[in-house]
Amino acid sequence: MEGCDYRTQCEPVRARFAKLKGREVALSVENLGKVFRAPDGRAVVALKGIDVATHRREFLCVVGPSGCGKSTFVRILAGLETATSGVVRVGGVPVSGPGSDRGMVFQGYTLFPWLTVLRNVAFGLEENGTPRREAEREAGQWLALIGLESFAESYPHQLSGGMKQRVAIARALATRPRILLMDEPFSALDTQSRARMQAYLIEIWKKIDITIVFITHDLDEAIHLADRILVLKAHPGAVAELIEVPVPRPRSHAQALGPEFRATRARLDALIHPPEDEAEAEEAGASTLVTRMTPAGDEVE
Repeated sequence: MEGCDYRTQCEPVRARFAKLKGREVALSVENLGKVFRAPDGRAVVALKGIDVATHRREFLCVVGPSGCGKSTFVRILAGLETATSGVVRVGGVPVSGPGSDRGMVFQGYTLFPWLTVLRNVAFGLEENGTPRREAEREAGQWLALIGLESFAESYPHQLSGGMKQRVAIARALATRPRILLMDEPFSALDTQSRARMQAYLIEIWKKIDITIVFITHDLDEAIHLADRILVLKAHPGAVAELIEVPVPRPRSHAQALGPEFRATRARLDALIHPPEDEAEAEEAGASTLVTRMTPAGDEVE
């Protein structure tokens, strides 16, 4: 597929999207807006007019420049923040706060340090009224799914960063939500751990009935994981484009060298870093000199 752009799709990819769009809508966002009040009383528009629908078992990634409101967006989907305007629906029902139909995984490790791995995963089940013995049995099944059953009696401080996030994912999934919301969950991991976590997540997604909305600032990660990528522009955060990823599944990191991947990466770069922005930044840099605060001792080029 030499010379393809991100819209160019081979037949299996076109069939995949036709199948995806034939599924029920799992989560819909209509005319979503969020306005904050600055300390001086000014209205700051964080999100404006966002419309998007995700289908059952879709993997949607959300990207955009810093400050575009990605985290605010996913927190509204989770019911942790309220929108100023618009509506979020899960299965056609408006979201009015947190609910068991949505699980959330944060960037930081949010496990309870005083509970074992097993008890962490069972926590949400027990909170929903599942008897302790049954909750622990189900939690053990989730730990087996993520390959950590041998660490059931360990405590969070005894785990690596990647293992902690696997436990956090299992805890979010244990209550069987329809939607899994993830706010840059792998950004604190090293490159190798991040790649392993991406592989674990894809395997989990393939085995269970879940729709994933995944926030990331890593464009390669978005292309590797997503069926579609929602690109937000900044100030205010609004939809720049919704991209269908033409890279065939199953995916490997070696595909980053392929034409579909490179074309999609170029399109994302163009949306997030448009040429006019780069020109403005270069012009600003040329007119704003850095003040020398201490003697440098010599001159360098």
